[in-house]
Amino acid sequence: MTKEIVLTGVTTTGTPHLGNYVGAIRPAIEASRQDNTESYFFLADYHALIKCQDPERVKQSRLEIAATWLACGLDTDKATFYRQSDIPEIAELNWLLTCVTAKGLMNRAHAYKGAVDENLANDQDPDFGITMGLFCYPVLMAADILAFNAHKVPVGRDQIQHIEMARDIAGRFNHLFGEHFVLPEAVVGEEGSILKGLDGRKMSKSYNNTIPLFDTEKKLQKGINKIKTNLLEPGEAKDPDDSVVFDIYKSFSTPEQTAEMRQKFVDGIGWGEAKKELFALVNGQLSEPREKYLELIANPSHVEDVLQAGAEKARARARKMISDLRNAVGLVNFK
Repeated sequence: MTKEIVLTGVTTTGTPHLGNYVGAIRPAIEASRQDNTESYFFLADYHALIKCQDPERVKQSRLEIAATWLACGLDTDKATFYRQSDIPEIAELNWLLTCVTAKGLMNRAHAYKGAVDENLANDQDPDFGITMGLFCYPVLMAADILAFNAHKVPVGRDQIQHIEMARDIAGRFNHLFGEHFVLPEAVVGEEGSILKGLDGRKMSKSYNNTIPLFDTEKKLQKGINKIKTNLLEPGEAKDPDDSVVFDIYKSFSTPEQTAEMRQKFVDGIGWGEAKKELFALVNGQLSEPREKYLELIANPSHVEDVLQAGAEKARARARKMISDLRNAVGLVNFK
């Protein structure tokens, strides 16, 4: 049976929060356990350099994100887990693709256009502060995907355009040099997987409304207690579908637990009691991964060994791809 290749890029900036876990980490790890898929997960540390020029932050963030995925149960015997920067073939493929990518295509990238529009609104030069890293970001993303001929790429809605660009770039290369690349497809998560933050908006570090994934028990409880609620008293019926507390609760609970909590809201559970039950549920599920995470953070050499083993697996496929592409474009040895 031919397995479907699924490739997931993992951002290496910021502290993972409950929204990341519910919306991306947990479903991706569950999907990687399917027998009909071949899963690749990579730390997008080259991409991180576009926005972050702080070496210590880059270094620490890579460790924290890698430890997070491993602690949450990513099985590296089934999935290939590696750092983007450990695969030199991706950088080489990035150049091969750059040479067939139209500048006009890059001009249409949302991130670049957004930066230009912001500059114009502030009476700045259109390209003020814009690096070639930002401008060429979609080509590197295409190289990440095409190096392994991924069939499916899980992304947020804001990344769909980049998958479409990867298809365009792959199609152009295939037209010029023969059929080498699979045209990847974007897989967009369900809207229900977007978790609400402390203030009711989407949980995001941009809104400063997150609950960090591996906070201590005390900090987790404090974060949950900060969740915004209305002024309804205990005994007054509450609408579970208009509650951040219930929104987070149902993202961690079984269908039976969700039904029970929904009824408690209708029966007028107090906010303090609801938050107490939410903390018990979330903490119960995260206590073991939290312990594993702290062990991994304290033992970075083990994390490094795991990533190096994953890089070797990834490079075995990427080397073959680059060898074929070198021949296709005429970069061949004379003997």
